[in-house]
Amino acid sequence: MSTLDDWIMRAATDLDLPPDSITADLRGELLDLTRDVAHGVARIAGPLTCYLIGVAVGRGAPPHAALATLKTALASVPASTPTDQPDTQLER
Repeated sequence: MSTLDDWIMRAATDLDLPPDSITADLRGELLDLTRDVAHGVARIAGPLTCYLIGVAVGRGAPPHAALATLKTALASVPASTPTDQPDTQLER
């Protein structure tokens, strides 16, 4: 088993979730969306988007439906242009 698999199983167990909470295909879709959001919107938006998907799933949305919704939303976002400012500067 890989370090990633070990971590996913540990995190699921620690959060009192079934160890198979993230199937291989769901993991691939989440990672692909995270990459696309990080490159197309802002780097910091990738993990925050995964969190939002988790909240939606926690409220009852099917995981693949939540992913599809945000893939559609991402397709309508204009391509970002690189800047000299890091995208981790957040207004609080």
